[in-house]
Amino acid sequence: MRRRSLLIAVPAGLATLSACGDDKSDSSKASDSASPSPSASAGASAAPPKIVDGPLPAVTAGVKFDQKPTIAKGGGAPSKDLAVKTLVAGSGTTVAENDYVQAHYLGQIWDTAKVFDNSYDRKAPLLIQLAAGSIIDGWRYALAGKKTGSRVEFSVPPTWGYGEQGQAQAGIKGTDTLVFVVDLKETFNSKSSAKGTDVAQDNADLPKVGTNTDGKAPSIEVPKADAPTKLVANYVIEGDGEEVAATSTVLVQYKGVLWEGGKEFDSSYKSGSLTSFSLQQVVKGWAQGLTGKKVGSRVLITIPPKLGYGDNPPADSGIKKDSTLVFSVDILAKM
Repeated sequence: MRRRSLLIAVPAGLATLSACGDDKSDSSKASDSASPSPSASAGASAAPPKIVDGPLPAVTAGVKFDQKPTIAKGGGAPSKDLAVKTLVAGSGTTVAENDYVQAHYLGQIWDTAKVFDNSYDRKAPLLIQLAAGSIIDGWRYALAGKKTGSRVEFSVPPTWGYGEQGQAQAGIKGTDTLVFVVDLKETFNSKSSAKGTDVAQDNADLPKVGTNTDGKAPSIEVPKADAPTKLVANYVIEGDGEEVAATSTVLVQYKGVLWEGGKEFDSSYKSGSLTSFSLQQVVKGWAQGLTGKKVGSRVLITIPPKLGYGDNPPADSGIKKDSTLVFSVDILAKM
């Protein structure tokens, strides 16, 4: 995001494994969550690790994809490199660095087998970007190149984990090697689009939104008509995922234009970066418009001034006072 006013994008629930340093974009920030999960240490990333295939402790129960695993205590000394093994080979999309991934995971300490965090008990997979400054480096290097549908086990020495200072909140010392099992469910990048069924756009007084799903920005044609005075939130493409709650954090592609003149003022497509945010942290029109909509959908949202910026638009945004805003929003994922 180029500006913070519309999408503050400090995603709730992404504190797990996330970094505390400065980030390159709003969409990679993290904040405290209800989870006891620790945050990664700030600082420059270490040099890329050598990746080896072991040693790694056995998974003794919950061995199938999407089952909560039980991992044995590490035997002997862990590798000083990044040990990575694919336990279940998926056949989905290949994960690349800087993608967002949605994954279930469990993390424990090599020497003690103490579990310090897992998403299975929360019944909510993690949604986070595999980017420097957003997640510990061990995850970035272990998961890049893997396919969705895969279960990956890996061990992370302090160099590519929490560093010499460890993470006291989680009981992780600066000498601890960590062991993770990760089930890769989905991956998203700047080419991701809505997936679903096209819905008829037969109201001539409302904007028409393109239905292309090739990762390119859809067209938005604003009619020569008076702007609606109430919020409009209609499906353009209806997905079949879970409904978004008023408290959800969502991952989206979006494009925004002004009703008056149809000029584009913001777009994730142009920035080349997806945006993640809590619906509790955005303008009312976004929050109300996306609540109840299904993941996988493309939604037309027309926001009257009272639910947008009213008479106080962001400086240098190109938005005038009392402007009606029009958005196309692809809901890619939620947590």
